[in-house]
Amino acid sequence: MSTLVKFKIDGVECMAERGTYIVEAARENGIYIPTLCNIRGVKPRGSCRICTVLVNSRPMSACTTPVTDGMEIINDTPEINDTRKSIIEVLFVEGNHFCPSCEKSGNCELQALAYRFQMMVPRFPYIFPNKTVDASNPKIIKDHNRCILCKRCIRAIKTDDGKNVFAFKKRGMKLEIIIDPELGDNFTDELAQKAVEICPVGAILPREKGYQIPIGKRKYDQVVIGSDIEKK
Repeated sequence: MSTLVKFKIDGVECMAERGTYIVEAARENGIYIPTLCNIRGVKPRGSCRICTVLVNSRPMSACTTPVTDGMEIINDTPEINDTRKSIIEVLFVEGNHFCPSCEKSGNCELQALAYRFQMMVPRFPYIFPNKTVDASNPKIIKDHNRCILCKRCIRAIKTDDGKNVFAFKKRGMKLEIIIDPELGDNFTDELAQKAVEICPVGAILPREKGYQIPIGKRKYDQVVIGSDIEKK
């Protein structure tokens, strides 16, 4: 028996394996659904909600909702895109982001989505929180000013025996992601580099390796985010 199911995204008929999450099913069919927290191959958590779509007229996170036969998905409308834009604006105003001085500029997914959704001046007031930079680790720097609490590092960066190197600390407005001191001190070069690459913003940076790629030659300096999977 076939495990393929048929569904529609914005009226376009698509097919995917039953149980595939909408974000990945859309990708397989050449349709881009934006997300900041999702990592391919890692169980989703629906943290950022930028991937929100309408599923049979109900808002659902596309990274945690599996496709089913006959599903009707709406992904691209002015209302949905404005919701996504507002989430991006919130992420900017509740942190301390200054793109011109950030070495992740041009490779930053948050910045790239802000350009894609034409964010100019956020509709919300800036909070300017008092956050710190943790430079205690020998291999990486954790900048809490840029962290968007997407949990990518918590979910993807683990030791060989499955222990989480990153974890939440505090609650509410003071919530932050920290590095376990003992596990962090024993970071391998490979795991440290993976942590840097898994972060969608400039919250995890390698020590003594800044600005290696010149501005103008970075990933999103060349192409719009999502263009690698969009239908031409």
